[in-house]
This record gives sequence, C-alpha cells and structure tokens, in this order.
Amino acid sequence: MSLISRSAVAKGDGTFSIENLVIEDPKEDEVIVKILAAGLCHTDHDSLTWGKPIVLGHEGAGIIEKVGKNVSGLKSGDKVILNWATPCMKCFQCQEGNQHICENNSPVTAGGNGYTPGHAHLEGSKWNDEPVERSFNIGTIAEYALVKESACVRLDGEMPMPSASIISCGVMTGYGSAVNTAKVTAGSSAVILGTGGVGLNVIQGARISGASKIIAIDINENRLEMAKQFGATHTILADKNDASLTLAAKKVKTMTEGRGADFAFECTAIPALGAAPLAMVRNAGTAVQVSGIEEEITIDMNLFEWDKIYINPLYGKCRPHIDFPKLVSLYDKGDLLLDEMITRTYPLDDLQQAFDDMLTGKNAKGVIVFD
Repeated sequence: MSLISRSAVAKGDGTFSIENLVIEDPKEDEVIVKILAAGLCHTDHDSLTWGKPIVLGHEGAGIIEKVGKNVSGLKSGDKVILNWATPCMKCFQCQEGNQHICENNSPVTAGGNGYTPGHAHLEGSKWNDEPVERSFNIGTIAEYALVKESACVRLDGEMPMPSASIISCGVMTGYGSAVNTAKVTAGSSAVILGTGGVGLNVIQGARISGASKIIAIDINENRLEMAKQFGATHTILADKNDASLTLAAKKVKTMTEGRGADFAFECTAIPALGAAPLAMVRNAGTAVQVSGIEEEITIDMNLFEWDKIYINPLYGKCRPHIDFPKLVSLYDKGDLLLDEMITRTYPLDDLQQAFDDMLTGKNAKGVIVFD
C-alpha cells in the first residue's frame, strides 16, 4: 500500500515547493524510512538549480517503516542513519576499500549531479503521477524516503534524531577528512580554513586525533568563538580583503615556528581559496581540499615546494557501516559534540527560513524536524 509523503521538491530553476508525493512499496532490496530529522547543507541549496525536479535532502535519520522481501539486516521499527554514498561492495573501488567512490552506485562518481537514475527505483516516488528523482538517491527532506537497504546504518543507543541526521554528510565529511584522509597525528598542528559545519567537524577530528595546535581561520568572529568550543586552540580573524589569505598564511607560519602547519584543510567552498591550504603547510605537509571545489582554478606551483601533498577527498573516505558506528561511539563517550552543533531546528514549512539562515551564516547546522 502506497504512502503519501509531504516532501520538499526542487523545481530545477532555483525554487522549491512542498508537495505530496506518492511513495510506492519498496522493492526486494529497498526500505521505506519515516524521516524524523534531516540536516541541511549548502549542497541542498545548490540542488535547487540542478535543472529538473528532485526531492531535496541528503542528510537524515529516522525509523524503518517498511522493508522489501529480501531485506535481512533491518526490520520495521529500527532506527537508522541514512547514507548517500551506498556501496555495492563488488566493484574495483569497493574491493579496494573505497566505498565512498563506488563505481556502480555513487551519485557523484557514477552518475554526477547528485543522482544516479535507476539506482533506487525511480517510479517509487511520484509527483503528479510522474516519477521524481531523489537527491543523492535518498531525498531526506520529506516525511518518507524510499532507499536501498545499503543506504541505511542501524542506530543503536539514545542519540537524538537531529544529531544523528547530521552525521550523514557534514560530520562525516569533516571528521573523515581529518582522520581517514589526512590521518592527523598526535602532537601535530592543523589549520582549518572556514568554520562552518564541515570545518567544525574537521576541528573535532583533529582534536580527537590528538593534534596539539588547531588553528581556525574565518572572517566571522562568532564562528571563531564556536570553533574554540569544538577544539580550536588558536584563531585568526581573516581580513575580507585578503582574498587569497596571504596575510593569514603569514600568521600561521609565525604560530608554527616559521615553517607552517603539518596539516591544512580548506572548508570554505570558495574557489579562490582552493590553493590556500598549500600556503599554510610546511615542507612535506599535507593540504586537504575538503569542500569539493569543482571548477578550474590557477595554482602557483611554487606553493608545492617542497614535498607537499594536496588531496581532494570525497565524503571523508567514508565506509558507512564502519565509520558511522565509530562516530556514534565517540558521541556516546562525549568526545564528538553533535547536540551543540545544531543551532536551530525548523519544521518543513520553514525550509526557506532554514536556507536563509544557512546562507547568511547564522547556523553551524540547521535541521529540519518532523513529528
């Protein structure tokens, strides 16, 4: 029996509307999740202009409503965190341990633009009797999401659903970039450019890894104060006129014995700052482009001197069924701050306000909540 789901649907022209979608019964390897909370990030706003109708949202948590007949690892009533990078576990990259860039299922590396037609059965969600795709194959800003079983990670314990929902992308991307990608070491120094939701989780990953000097850089004083709460030991208030952060890089070198930090992370999504972390690290240091800048930029090759590593990871090299439980465990121990990251929650009807607050920098993280 189909369900009716109030859902946020991007129209492809920069606008969205709240619509009633028909959710069909799950196929053999699919489940329907009753969404209780959906995190909001800049990618959700970008998806408004992807050129076609699409159910918004790629961060979420909820309760299993229905399961397909071949689903064995989940049952109705299970709490789950949704994961947008669903691995097939059979392709070359999955076999190499790179589940986040699965060659068959990844909505980024396989299909591009945040959706892979056919991955979750397209006809499963209908709007005005026409199939509508789901952002990153899950579409979480909706009362119900029809997804593959592999998109769900069971949530044990008592973590609040809003906190669980933000693990799906922002927390995993930031934490994983520090821990899985850069492999920040105890006693090291790390610089984080941009202290939004992702940057704060890079800071947390560096702190949990034992970095002794964590330098946060931003143009927003309030965000820098928040960065201290999440683990920054030093802050630099950048000048808006310092377009490439050259002056900030000089301050970083002064704070790191004149040589530069061991690690630097770009978390601003500003193309002009794509090369900035290279200027922050020492010789043989590691620069990480976390925010996913996808356009041509010019880089002075002198910035690579000498032996510097520059890497552009996806999703913090997430292995969902390994990494999500780790993050939950760190939360349970009090090491990973998630409740404190949620600045405000919103009902679905206030989605536009949530977007506005995100774009003006008011929130570390905004979350859409459902009854």
